[in-house]
Amino acid sequence: MSDSQTPQVTPQVSPQVTIVVVPRERFSCTEASLESIYAHTTMPFELVYVDGNSPAKVRRYLEEQAKAKQFQLIRTPYYLYPNQARNLGLAQVKTPYVVFIDNDVVVTPGWVEALVQCAEETNAIVVGPLMCQHEPIHEEVHFAGGESHVWVDRTGRRRLREKMYQQGHQVKQLRSQLERTETELAEFHCVLVRTAIFDQLKQLDEQMLNTKEHLDFCMSVREAGGTVYFEPASIVTYVPGPPLEWSDLHYYMLRWSDAWTLGSLHRLRDKWNLAEDGYFQTKYKKLGWRRYGTIIEPFVRSLTFGVGNRFLTRALAWFEHKLNRYLTDRHARIQRRNAVQLQSTPRSTVEISSPVSSTVSSQS
Repeated sequence: MSDSQTPQVTPQVSPQVTIVVVPRERFSCTEASLESIYAHTTMPFELVYVDGNSPAKVRRYLEEQAKAKQFQLIRTPYYLYPNQARNLGLAQVKTPYVVFIDNDVVVTPGWVEALVQCAEETNAIVVGPLMCQHEPIHEEVHFAGGESHVWVDRTGRRRLREKMYQQGHQVKQLRSQLERTETELAEFHCVLVRTAIFDQLKQLDEQMLNTKEHLDFCMSVREAGGTVYFEPASIVTYVPGPPLEWSDLHYYMLRWSDAWTLGSLHRLRDKWNLAEDGYFQTKYKKLGWRRYGTIIEPFVRSLTFGVGNRFLTRALAWFEHKLNRYLTDRHARIQRRNAVQLQSTPRSTVEISSPVSSTVSSQS
């Protein structure tokens, strides 16, 4: 056979990025989110899916997809704090970049390629996309960069500055104005991180239980000398609740529980030595607002043919508050028990399925 007839072998390109998918607040968007990742990602990638106690239907779907698409599936028989789930996935990452993405995010073509390109060209440690919200997808801005830093007032108190840019605006009106830029904030809905930063930070702070963990992480990265960038060429949308199925309710109520929120805010305050000022007081007053607005009020309206009833709403809120405290106390006991079990038998509560091949692309 002549040289011209010799088959050309295309060298396999090692993936530069691992996508780590974690639960956010519900499980009913799992399929739409995962399918969009495989449909709209063309560069080679590895995928680790962290499944924290999803309902049986979702568990079976993920097991089937893990076999078909050959990605790594990690399952726990208990619900996870967001950073706890991310750290389980992070422990499996061997690539230069990791993308943390929630299980209710739908992506667009070229989304991860644009994030990696930005990191390569700017040497950024963290890169966030143009984050959209709600349905129809990719139309309304949720986040286009922002501010997150500590400042000192005249009395010497350390206070927190947090601001999200362009929330609520229409993408079509802003798209031509948005440019890649260094910023102070990216959100864990979807964020690319240069894996080497964890040589310094070790892992994500699991005492940040359910809120403001993105502030803590970005401030930690910047304190370590790293940069955060906003990349509008990457567009993704997170599709928030309310929980669409009964099987979502338990995790949703736990995810946005008063105890988890207070624990996170107190950790943020103490870790960064912040004054307990109006920023925190406002957050305390709004405890449980997600549960109130997405579960209690809609349920009361359904019972009253859309009219609503203030007395019934308050009564159900009182009951839900008691139930919420029970759920968080029960989960805390489970976490303590699992911590003891993991020290003696590490695989007893975490199931890790390894794919035949860890390299996965959209053509797999």
